[in-house]
Amino acid sequence: MPSMKSIKRRISSVSTTRQVMKAMDMVATSKLARTKFQMVAARPMFDEAWRIMEGLRGSEAAEGNVWLTPRKVENTAYLVVAGDRGLCGSYNHSVSQLVLEHMLERGNEKVISVGLKGRDFLRRRGRNVINVAVSPSETTFYTEATRIGSLLMSMYKSGEVDEVFVAYTHFETVMSHVPALVRILPFDATASEDSGFNWMQFELGLEAYLDYAINMFVCSFIYGALLEAATSEHASRMVNMNAAVGNASDIIDDLTLAYNRRRQAVITQEISEIINGITVTA
Repeated sequence: MPSMKSIKRRISSVSTTRQVMKAMDMVATSKLARTKFQMVAARPMFDEAWRIMEGLRGSEAAEGNVWLTPRKVENTAYLVVAGDRGLCGSYNHSVSQLVLEHMLERGNEKVISVGLKGRDFLRRRGRNVINVAVSPSETTFYTEATRIGSLLMSMYKSGEVDEVFVAYTHFETVMSHVPALVRILPFDATASEDSGFNWMQFELGLEAYLDYAINMFVCSFIYGALLEAATSEHASRMVNMNAAVGNASDIIDDLTLAYNRRRQAVITQEISEIINGITVTA
């Protein structure tokens, strides 16, 4: 049976850990509120960009365009959005595992990783990670999205890669976050017959408009993916830290009970020794 001193030391250790977990829970809750607000505000922009691309995809004038026409796939680019830190449950592993399984079907991948956890996961498994960025802060989401979007578009247009996928975690609720893998280049949304822009005249030509539209779409999609992933990460960390605080409290309760029982046993033993001593003396 452990001594009272060792039990007391463990209670102190678990109490310190609980305080750290509680602080991380509060930080994650605060960050979740801010990133969720940004994510909800950005969704209309993404929806409109997707609607425009669907319309262009249905346009007869867009046939054969480099951004909209699939080609033989030899190299595939992946943008993998994960986190820089752990303690968020299966958040980092789920999205990284989804990408890895898809890579096994493709081969010849080129990976751009946002978040160090995704980079570490894929490099340990021999994947070709060519560019790494730490997770953006609340004020740099769009700046990072435009930088990455420009890089991916340049790689695709030059023929360095033949398709581009974005892997991120889609936020549904605080308790539900779903890993997603979406191909953004070439754009392949199925358009309805009446969604095309055949009736429109483009002053600078369709090609110039398409270049502008696809740049807006790619950057908007990546921006949305970064926000969705960040919101999911904070929600996952908040839920896990809250559970950890509860588990620590349960451990402290069990240790306190064991400590009190041990102390009671020691007191009972001391009383018995005193009584036995008195009896012997008498």
